[in-house]
Amino acid sequence: MSKIAFIGLGHMGGPMAANLVKAGRDVHGFDLVPALRDAAAADAVKIAPTAADAVRDADIVITMLPAGKHVLSVWQEILSLAKTGALFIDSSTIDVESAHKAHELAQQAGVASVDAPVSGGTGGAKAGTLTFMCGGADAAFASARPVLEHMGKKIVHCGGAGAGQAAKICNNMILGATMIATAEAFVLAEKLGLSHQALFDVASTSSGQSWSLTNYCPVPGPVPASPANNDYKPGFAAALMLKDLKLSQQAAASSGAATPMGATAAQLYALFNAAGHADDDFSGIIRFLRGEG
Repeated sequence: MSKIAFIGLGHMGGPMAANLVKAGRDVHGFDLVPALRDAAAADAVKIAPTAADAVRDADIVITMLPAGKHVLSVWQEILSLAKTGALFIDSSTIDVESAHKAHELAQQAGVASVDAPVSGGTGGAKAGTLTFMCGGADAAFASARPVLEHMGKKIVHCGGAGAGQAAKICNNMILGATMIATAEAFVLAEKLGLSHQALFDVASTSSGQSWSLTNYCPVPGPVPASPANNDYKPGFAAALMLKDLKLSQQAAASSGAATPMGATAAQLYALFNAAGHADDDFSGIIRFLRGEG
């Protein structure tokens, strides 16, 4: 059986590694945080004492880390230990420049690589229903796909190196901006005396329909599974939305793209985070827009 090394066992990585185990894969994991290692061990992930130990003799190496600097640091540490013919998959959400650098490091080490950030949040990670946005060579993607299918329901090859990160950044810029617009509409409806359910029933079947409305409605009631029904516990934390919006603006600046809505969304989420809501679900920004602090 092929060995999979999984580096980064946090809120996303832990459930993803667990789903690989459920699929019958031999998964060796590592994380710097003892509690995360313990949680993964409870899901039958074989915990290695170091990242290097996890990677030795691994056929596939998956990383799920906070930022580009962490990915590059870890890859620089472990690429020299990679087995001949190994495949490296990075499912972190990082800047496109760092993604390109990671691919270059892999190429220099003679290792195939795919950038494969995800969409779907912690719920999708646990359920194995994530969407993977992949960048890399055709052959590398073909090798990665069967592994990613154990953790997600939609696997999309977006193009060459870095294309997965580019798709993720663009997707989440749409998400951040549409959630703000959706929340603003509900705040306006409240001022006008319109019930949440009435607005939902109209907009969800009309031109105002969006994923933010029909799957993640920012007010309690219309969508029972949305975080609004659980005091805005994430879900997808506001801090992570701000991270992705900052990445979108970094990419916009470097590419010369005009993204005024994305820039505004980034500014509003920065204020929301600064007001003490970094750990709230990003849909909780409706409270901020109401002036609740």
